[in-house]
Amino acid sequence: MQRDTQVFNLINQELHRQRSGIELIASENFTSLQVMQAMGTVLTNKYAEGYPGRRYYAGCEIVDQTEQLAIDRLKRIFDIEYANVQPHSGAQANAAVHLAVLNPGDKILGLDLSMGGHLTHGSPVNYSGKLYEAHFYGVKKETGLIDYEMLEEKARTIKPKLIICGASAYSRDWDYARIRKVADETGALVMADIAHPAGLIAKKLLNDPFDHCHIVTSTTHKTLRGPRGGIVMMRKDFENPFGLKDNKGNTRTMSALLDLAVFPGIQGGPLEHVIAAKAVAFGEILSDEYTDYAKQILKNAQALAKAFVDKDYNIISNGTDNHLMLIDLRNKNISGKKAEQALVKAEITANKNMVPFDDKSAFITSGVRFGVAAVTTRGMKENDMQFIADSVDKIIMNAEDENIITSVKKSVNDFMLQFPLYPELG
Repeated sequence: MQRDTQVFNLINQELHRQRSGIELIASENFTSLQVMQAMGTVLTNKYAEGYPGRRYYAGCEIVDQTEQLAIDRLKRIFDIEYANVQPHSGAQANAAVHLAVLNPGDKILGLDLSMGGHLTHGSPVNYSGKLYEAHFYGVKKETGLIDYEMLEEKARTIKPKLIICGASAYSRDWDYARIRKVADETGALVMADIAHPAGLIAKKLLNDPFDHCHIVTSTTHKTLRGPRGGIVMMRKDFENPFGLKDNKGNTRTMSALLDLAVFPGIQGGPLEHVIAAKAVAFGEILSDEYTDYAKQILKNAQALAKAFVDKDYNIISNGTDNHLMLIDLRNKNISGKKAEQALVKAEITANKNMVPFDDKSAFITSGVRFGVAAVTTRGMKENDMQFIADSVDKIIMNAEDENIITSVKKSVNDFMLQFPLYPELG
């Protein structure tokens, strides 16, 4: 069979792009080489509908072991009793929870997308806003912090069946205990989507959602530094409070309902090569080396936030507790879209993002979101954050000057030579 040089040439170009630039997209990270190697194995050939020991296909003896290894390692990471490692993405993990605990038209309460929430927390353009009656809480305008009073008032008024906490662009920790208290008062379940801070939670550097939230979901590719995928977890199984039944009319425990929601509810065959890569990443997370990495993420985030504040950038909530920060650029007279485009020219990758109470559309935005998980993986320390802030500032303040952009690009490329990425790949 002839080698597909077109595709592999593009892959090599992408490797060069990742190596030469500064990756500040908060949703991205760099996996280890062994995580990528696990994804590119013969496990991709195996169909395995069902769960370990309960498959609809023969020949699953080996993939049963790799999937069980991923489950067992994930349970150890978060000290939990239940884990499903099959969701193809965080969005599908959330969809499975919704399918397990809700009926179409049920009320949900989540963080507004424009305030830092996620599409799957009830956005009207997403299935979660189309299938369910979505209501929202937000952040306080004066502080940028979650408006827990609004959350509590809305929960008491609308009595949602599910309260969703977690965000895609919120830089502070969460008061899970306070959310659980109002949920118990109103008869709601609580789902925490920890896709962004999961790696920091794993090392007990942030509040533990499992102590208070009924169900927890996450992606595996952000701070967890694994392959792209999703997971569903619970600290302890429980009898579902709504009398929910499976497709045969039987009342089931929540773990059984969640398993059925993932398969056959929203997915067919699991991606066993990706699940093997998840197992590898989970093994890495259990190491002391990863503990040091998670702590360095927080140090770098604090250093980068301070560097931006010193340059008169407006960070929403005036700082960060996790790996990311959301910056309102309106005092710099540039849109998020224009800033993103100019930064990309200098091989600094970030994403435009709406800020709370934004006066621009989601396609333009007034903000930009930065995250330090990927640059921390590259080996950067606190002192390196100053170079990043200086480079970003130079681009944003001179977004129309191609000569300055070219100069910054060269300095970025030279700077990144200090932090080799996948040298084994040549």
